[in-house]
Amino acid sequence: MLGLTRIKSYERGLLFCYGEFVQFLSPGKYRLWSRLWSRTRRRINVVSTLATKFEHPILDVLIKNQTLRDALTVVELADHERAVVWKDGRLGYILGPGRHAFWSEPYKLEVEVFDSNVLRFEHPKLEAIVSFEGSSKWLVGVDVADHEDALLIKDGKIVETLGKGRHVFWSKVGRVTWKAIDRREQVADVAGQEIMTKDKVTLRVNLVVAYQVVDSTRAVTVVNDHGQALYREAQLVLRAAVGTRTLDALLADKESVSGEVRNALASRAKDFGVTVKSVGLKDIILPGEMKAILNQVIEAEKSAQANLIKRREETAAARSQANTAKLLAENPTLERMKELEQLADILSGTRSTFVFGSGDLSNQVRALVGGEAAKDA
Repeated sequence: MLGLTRIKSYERGLLFCYGEFVQFLSPGKYRLWSRLWSRTRRRINVVSTLATKFEHPILDVLIKNQTLRDALTVVELADHERAVVWKDGRLGYILGPGRHAFWSEPYKLEVEVFDSNVLRFEHPKLEAIVSFEGSSKWLVGVDVADHEDALLIKDGKIVETLGKGRHVFWSKVGRVTWKAIDRREQVADVAGQEIMTKDKVTLRVNLVVAYQVVDSTRAVTVVNDHGQALYREAQLVLRAAVGTRTLDALLADKESVSGEVRNALASRAKDFGVTVKSVGLKDIILPGEMKAILNQVIEAEKSAQANLIKRREETAAARSQANTAKLLAENPTLERMKELEQLADILSGTRSTFVFGSGDLSNQVRALVGGEAAKDA
């Protein structure tokens, strides 16, 4: 009996005999005696070219057949090479090292080979490649914000500083990591620590430090954590600044302490790529008994100031009265006028009336003053 095998236009056949590949079959009809097939254990494997990628357990043996190889596009990739395969202009595969075979029909194939030793991957269709399913197996993307720097680290060594935007690199070419550094201004609250002043008063001081990273590489390589390093240095310089001052000096001029701390801290922070923008003493917390003593001192000072002001005002008033008495003694008319003013003040609210007749007003005033004087006598 004849055995009939039909291979369609989008299919190909692989003829095996006793398990060995013997022939590549193009589309068509193939008849073999079934008894012969059984005796020689012949079989035809029919594969579809629509799958594009041709995979087989003995691919390395099959492609030695020139007819089969002519029907395939074979991509050979070394350990450091990667490939991107486009099928009819659309991304089809991203390939790693090894041997890969694709049917040359019915699709038009384009193969791009890249050297992964060039760590950065750049391509006009980068977004399409990165969003392709399975791209994460061979590619890694880093998105850097406007306010950030990203340090690309390969096998423990910084190889590049990345600016804002998306950056894509080949993976599986060593240990590739990255570290993002925020370049915006930061604020560190240095929590209160117990510090002893020059006059042996123990107090707690809270400090606020504003800073900004200006050298991302030094911020990562010189210290393990630039934020913690700045915090530690702020505590040390604050302790040194407070320890050289008495409590009165500290309370009287906190700005000088802030300036001293800032100068010392800025010098140290510069070593690990950080600039100090400002430093301020937020709180100075005294022990309970010291607060009571300080309140008593302040109360005594204010009381003394009040007494001093009172005595000063009394002295000024006495001096003013003496000057007035001297002036009145030297000018009798002015003295009588002053008496009339006082008389007017005394009679205010009564119905007393002064009537001036005709003639010179000044003479009448003198006569009135003289008359009042005669009555007193």
